[in-house]
Amino acid sequence: MTQSVQSERGLTGMGRILAVTNQKGGVGKTTTSVNLAASLAETGRRVLLVDLDAQGNATMGSGVNKYEVTLTGYDLLMGHVDIRSAILKADAAGYDLLPGNADLTAAEVELMTRDDRERRLRASLSYVQNDYDLVMIDCPPSLNMLTINALAAAHGVLIPIQCEYYALEGLSALLDTVERVRAAVNPELQIEGLLRTMYDARNRLAGEVSVQLHEHFGNKVYRTIIPRNVRLAEAPSHGLPALRYDKSSRGASAYLALAGEFIRREAEEAQRREQERAAHGEHSTTQTSHA
Repeated sequence: MTQSVQSERGLTGMGRILAVTNQKGGVGKTTTSVNLAASLAETGRRVLLVDLDAQGNATMGSGVNKYEVTLTGYDLLMGHVDIRSAILKADAAGYDLLPGNADLTAAEVELMTRDDRERRLRASLSYVQNDYDLVMIDCPPSLNMLTINALAAAHGVLIPIQCEYYALEGLSALLDTVERVRAAVNPELQIEGLLRTMYDARNRLAGEVSVQLHEHFGNKVYRTIIPRNVRLAEAPSHGLPALRYDKSSRGASAYLALAGEFIRREAEEAQRREQERAAHGEHSTTQTSHA
């Protein structure tokens, strides 16, 4: 672990910022942040994981001791340091990390009195965004000022969701918050996708909720499903993503599949945008020739 280290690979342009959030705890939010980041890094993508949760579980799950780090997201949000000083390389996980710990609890309170408090993370990330293909933010399990900072900075929101009775009810509050942030501070914010986690196919309710999710959100629901898996639960205690702990496990395989689906969606979206630009260019050329 080395503080103030940047990725050594070449740059390929401005990376996307993805907030992983659900105000309901225990749905696999941090597990998804750590394991999707590791899986994307395994494909050669340059990934920065931002731990914005005061519990610091993403930091520990990345093989970094949250009690020993000298700089965290707190120092960044308070303007004490620049972001490059706070980023470290999580060698065990394969990506770069902006660590978090209990200091972030103070950040939430202190931000309330600061100017431009919703956009502080966004401003800091703009300095390193070009260094990565993807910046992932592990949000706290509540809709507080730290989560608002993440949503204000992000292009997309990935929502891990457990297929249980109250899942859709909690989801509506999060979607309302996303709409408010979009209207007030970040018009680019979109729902990236909904990820079914801790899934047990033997549970009839899980199947029913899964069907409801598809009815409400269509192709926003990832095809990949993350199963309940012992290795996924064990890996954080070893300071490793499941991919590095037991690559053959069902949990590791599921997150590798999710990374593949994520990459395919990105490619399809890029192709769609390119086709729109080409069609617009043809339309403009036709209008000019008729003039």
